[in-house]
Amino acid sequence: MTSSSENTEKHVSKIALFYDLVFVYMISKTSEILHHLSHGRISTFSFILFAIIVLIFISSWMTQTIFTNRYGKGSWSDIAFYFIDMMILLFMSNSFDTTDLREMRILLSSAGLLSTTLALHYLITYFQVDKQEDKKITISYFRFLIFRAICLFTGGYLDNIFGFSIAILGLALSWIMPSLTKKYTIKHPIHFGHFLERLNLLVIVIFGETIIGIADYFRPTTFNFYSVFIFLLVAFLFFTYILQFDYLIQENQPHATGNALIYLHYAIIFGISLVTASLKIIHEKEADSLFTVCCLFAGIALIYLGLLVATRYNQKIFALRKSTIIFFGLITIIGLLICLYFHYFPVVIMTSFFVVMINMIYLITISISKSNEKLNI
Repeated sequence: MTSSSENTEKHVSKIALFYDLVFVYMISKTSEILHHLSHGRISTFSFILFAIIVLIFISSWMTQTIFTNRYGKGSWSDIAFYFIDMMILLFMSNSFDTTDLREMRILLSSAGLLSTTLALHYLITYFQVDKQEDKKITISYFRFLIFRAICLFTGGYLDNIFGFSIAILGLALSWIMPSLTKKYTIKHPIHFGHFLERLNLLVIVIFGETIIGIADYFRPTTFNFYSVFIFLLVAFLFFTYILQFDYLIQENQPHATGNALIYLHYAIIFGISLVTASLKIIHEKEADSLFTVCCLFAGIALIYLGLLVATRYNQKIFALRKSTIIFFGLITIIGLLICLYFHYFPVVIMTSFFVVMINMIYLITISISKSNEKLNI
């Protein structure tokens, strides 16, 4: 195992925060895909393309962040790669039309270029590290990233369904990459606190897009009683996330690979995106109310699923109980059934608000109770 000296505290650098700014724009552009209705619904095609594009961006962010976590030193080389990747990401963010997503050639080609720069960064590091486990980690990531780059370039070049399928294969492999390298990465664990902080900042950015999405409810001409509860619904979801990752979690994880932390955040990110899209279109007359209800509660459920998986990292005093899972599940299902039966805007907003509020209060209550038990021991 890595010595304790190698797991010393690591702080988020200013250049990493600057890099994250690109994702503010990316998330805003990508979210527009889910804001266009077809016959009152978001089309299946739009859902699929949204998932693919988000997977391209977020998997690239994860790969870059994991690299920085393990090997980043703030060198001029690291900064140069950050700037190059930022320019590619900005170009990628403008390489697709949110109203006509059939043209994917430029997006796939630029995504292949991004994978190439990430692979090159790992290759350079391979020749710089001395330990055998680090050489295995860096060469493994290099191979995966080069394979993904080839698949994406092929998809962009062919620009047909066969090429698109090859590109998806490369993306799928990159998504499972962390689990495939566990036998190496376990020997060089991540700086858990640093990685958690970066993920928290990314989620805050994504919740920021949700705030922008509900801003229309706070115009002088649209503000009403329900605007307050829409905001509180989002705020309580955010607070539930923060409660888990700021208060209940054990940040001292000296042997963590971070794989579970990566995958659970995909669920949370997609969940927030569904909530954002649902709240933005739910008041529109042409929107299919039943479809919107399903999207909203699917988003809430994905967020809760991510938080459920995250409890594996909790402090022992805050270990997950089955009663908590049952409570969250029952309250959420009851809320969904009510909204499916009375699928009117006021009922959906108030019911979903109470679901999120009741679950949050329950989590706070049991957390306080366990804290008091700890103090009384």
